[in-house]
Amino acid sequence: MIERLRAWAATHTEQDRYSPVGIIFHWVMAALVLFQLGWGWYMGWIHPGGDKLAAYEVHGAVGLSILILALLRLVWRIVIPGPVNDADRQGWQTQAAYVTHCLFYLCFFGLPLSGWAMWSSLAEPGPLHLAGVLPWPRLPVEELSLATRWTIMDVAEDVHHLLVLLLVVLVPAHVGAALKHHFWDRHDVLTGMLPEIPDARDPQAASRHNPQESELPQGSAAG
Repeated sequence: MIERLRAWAATHTEQDRYSPVGIIFHWVMAALVLFQLGWGWYMGWIHPGGDKLAAYEVHGAVGLSILILALLRLVWRIVIPGPVNDADRQGWQTQAAYVTHCLFYLCFFGLPLSGWAMWSSLAEPGPLHLAGVLPWPRLPVEELSLATRWTIMDVAEDVHHLLVLLLVVLVPAHVGAALKHHFWDRHDVLTGMLPEIPDARDPQAASRHNPQESELPQGSAAG
């Protein structure tokens, strides 16, 4: 099964593209993360009450969805390697990209988990559902003392806020790097993560990106 999946994904990575599954993971999670950032800002303006609790329920439902998707995406990346694109040959920029991806995963896991801890430490926070549909249990902290639960709440809240700030920095940095690779360096990073659009002159033709090489002057030949 895994070998067949790898063989199928190779038909895309050989063309310097991510597999359709990888592309779906990326853009769905990107949309959910941007929604969470905007929704979290919006919640800060809601007065305490039923509307604020309902907003937190939406925030929690989306956060848990990101947690599950991040876990599935991580497993997919481990089992099905992505393409080796132009940006993977850029020295320190490649290392910076790897660090950025690790920090993204820290946020993908740390934010939902800290939010789950915050939700569970409250007295009666209301229901919590995965994607707003599947019931999600609270962490088993009911038997702990009130002081301990408040400590969990404070620590989880601090972690949550720090990771939000980290995500606010990572998102524009990631977008800026992708645009820089695409428009300035003419690399294949962005095109490899976009849905494939057939060539207008030959819709059946599979486009393949060739990494940039130094151009030779006209009339010169390679030795």
